[in-house]
Amino acid sequence: MKMIGFYDYTVVLTYLSLMSGATGIMLCLNGIGHPYLGMFFLLFSGLCDTFDGKVARTKKNRTEQMKNFGIQIDSLSDLVAFGLLPASIGISMLRYALRMPGLSGFTSYVLTHYPKPTQFILTFIAVLYVLAAMIRLAYFNVMEEEDQNRDETGAKIYTGLPVTSAALIFPAVLLFHLLLRADLTLLYFGVMILTGLFFLSKIQIKKPQNRGIALLITFGAVEFIILILKLLCLRH
Repeated sequence: MKMIGFYDYTVVLTYLSLMSGATGIMLCLNGIGHPYLGMFFLLFSGLCDTFDGKVARTKKNRTEQMKNFGIQIDSLSDLVAFGLLPASIGISMLRYALRMPGLSGFTSYVLTHYPKPTQFILTFIAVLYVLAAMIRLAYFNVMEEEDQNRDETGAKIYTGLPVTSAALIFPAVLLFHLLLRADLTLLYFGVMILTGLFFLSKIQIKKPQNRGIALLITFGAVEFIILILKLLCLRH
C-alpha cells in the first residue's frame, strides 16, 4: 500500500525527534510522572534537531515538495519536543515524589502539596508556554518563506529565542533541582514564563556556526552525564 509523505534519510532525524518528544510526554504524564526521564528525551530531541537540517541539505536533488515537507515536519516536531514536552515535565513535577538521601536517612520531597488554585495557575502557565512556542515556530516559517531571517550582512539570524533552546534550558533547571535537593518546581515554571516571553521577543540571535554548535552539544552532554551520575547515586 502506498503512503503519503517522504521516508528517505533526510527526514529520519526529524521523525526521531518527534518520537522522542512524544515518548517523553507519555512518560511524564503516566502515573505519578517521571520528569527526569522526560528530560532525557528532551535532550535527545535537541540532539536530533541540531543535525536534521545539515543531513537534509546533503541530498542535492531534493524537490521543492521535499524541502517544503521538511520545513513543515520540522516545526511540528519542534512544537511537540520543545513545546509540549517541557510543559509536560513541569506538570509531572507537581505530582512526583522525589526521594533524596539526607544526613538522617532519606528525606522525601513530595511535590503534591500545592493548593488547587496554585496548580491551576501553573497549569495555565504551561499552556501559555506551548502557545508561545507555536507562535514562535509559525513566525519563523513565515519569515523563512520571505527570506527575512537575515541581518544586514546577509547572515542567518533568529528573531526571538529559538524554541529548540528549551532542550538546554529546562534540563539545567532540573539538574539544580537534583543537586540542591530542594523543591524548585516554582522556579521551573518561572523559567517557563521567561522562556516563553523570550520566544516572542524581538531580540535577534545569530544562527550558531560549527563552533557554536559544538559548544551547545558539549553543554547538553554535560547535562546528560551529570544527570545520569546523580540518579545512579540516588539509587544506591
